[in-house]
Amino acid sequence: MTRFILSTFVFLIWAEVSKAQQVPRQSIYLELGGAGLAYSVNYDFRFDKANQQSWGMRMGAGGWATRSDFSSESLLTIPVQVNRLFGKRKHFFEIGGGATFIHYRDRDTWNNSNFEWRNFNFILDSGDTPAFMGTLNMGYRKVPENGGFTFRANLTPIFNHNGFWPLFAGISFGYAF
Repeated sequence: MTRFILSTFVFLIWAEVSKAQQVPRQSIYLELGGAGLAYSVNYDFRFDKANQQSWGMRMGAGGWATRSDFSSESLLTIPVQVNRLFGKRKHFFEIGGGATFIHYRDRDTWNNSNFEWRNFNFILDSGDTPAFMGTLNMGYRKVPENGGFTFRANLTPIFNHNGFWPLFAGISFGYAF
């Protein structure tokens, strides 16, 4: 699954770079922390292709899987946010909000018994999964005027039915085209 997602993003980058757009309106990036919780690979685009300072959307996927003789654990996160950029040239203030889908599975197969827990605790207890975690976003985004390396550093408060955590953050590195 991870190889498929990465292959798809690489193909999208190659296809868009070959079009030689002058002003970048899309980006693909790896985010550590942030709306993807642990990490995620994301695609971001502007709704108004003629205006960099417009509303846009980001979608991504992240997670992990571990396996041993006696247990296995997996997490899938799918962050989706609507965002807006404010700024000039290549430096922008970004705000936004959305939700992250969470699917967590943990199995313990000690002594031939198979128990499954689906309760995921990441800063806030999500309860049984699949579940959703609300996300807000505010921070800095650097987008080169002619495309290329892009950088983001954001404060990403998260919330769900068990509370609100205002001090969660994320950092992203990627390519704008």
